[in-house]
Amino acid sequence: MRRLLSAALIFLAVGPVPGTVMRFPEDDFTQAASARALVFPPATSGTMRFVRGWHLVSPHSRFGGFSALARTAPGQFLLIGDNGYATRLTFDARGAVASVQIRALPTIDGRPARKAAADTEAMFVDAASGRIWVALEVINQVWRLDAGLSQIESHRKLPEPHWPRNSGPEAMTRLADGRTVIFSEDADDDPRGREALLYTGGPAAPGPSPIRFFYDSAGRGLVSDAAALPDGRILLIHRRLGFDPVFTTIVAIVDPADIKKDAIVRSRTIGRVPGPLAENYEGAAISVEQGRTWLWLVADDNFNSWQRSLLLQFELVGLPPEAGPDSKKAAR
Repeated sequence: MRRLLSAALIFLAVGPVPGTVMRFPEDDFTQAASARALVFPPATSGTMRFVRGWHLVSPHSRFGGFSALARTAPGQFLLIGDNGYATRLTFDARGAVASVQIRALPTIDGRPARKAAADTEAMFVDAASGRIWVALEVINQVWRLDAGLSQIESHRKLPEPHWPRNSGPEAMTRLADGRTVIFSEDADDDPRGREALLYTGGPAAPGPSPIRFFYDSAGRGLVSDAAALPDGRILLIHRRLGFDPVFTTIVAIVDPADIKKDAIVRSRTIGRVPGPLAENYEGAAISVEQGRTWLWLVADDNFNSWQRSLLLQFELVGLPPEAGPDSKKAAR
């Protein structure tokens, strides 16, 4: 019954709701976008200190549905939607959009991708080469793309057994030592937690099989993205569904040293997105400037008129030292 209720909540939260309007009833491919500053006071205390945020809007019919985020340079972002379209945004010093480029990701056969074959949910970018790795949920694959997003250089299926079509790779990040971690959204109804994978080699090229482990979110909800922290730990974004608000976003950290074959891995909560900024956050990125660590979050609007594409900036201050995870009681 609980899984049926969760399915109903997910449909209401991320699917077209009767009586609501889907955005872009007609195709428009205008290369334009704007960022409307959010009116919300910056935080002065806590581990996650809100700095600023924007509501991203565009007339382009493929703009939105953002499920993956990378900050490629100061003021520059790459956002990829679960419709298989990438958006590059550049902000000027005032926080306004200075340039935008919206384009479809390449496909394996060169033909336009169906939604099921383009459901991109996670990404990381190699800073040195500019190459981009993306994880696609429905087809359970990882692709390596060139820096210009013009071709697929290599691709690889996740190992058997395949994760469910709509509960597959949802979060992915590369660690400082070159390993890659991929978290499923809701794969394997196992009492130990949701399945996750650790690749010692590249996840999009032939190589050794990944190490399987289980992530116990301890009531925080389903993982929606991951990002590597400067200290080597993994930051996880969780999406918990409810009624008021519909979306609760809880942020936690995981120590990769805990990842071993078939191990149960747990995390420590460090904060959550304030209620007035609640949305369906599915993309996360970490940047470091002048010794300060910033967390960036982007929301997936599912192309619904009642949701928003929000981009938020937080400063991470006073992260807890490497220690044992929260108790289940503290995590709820």
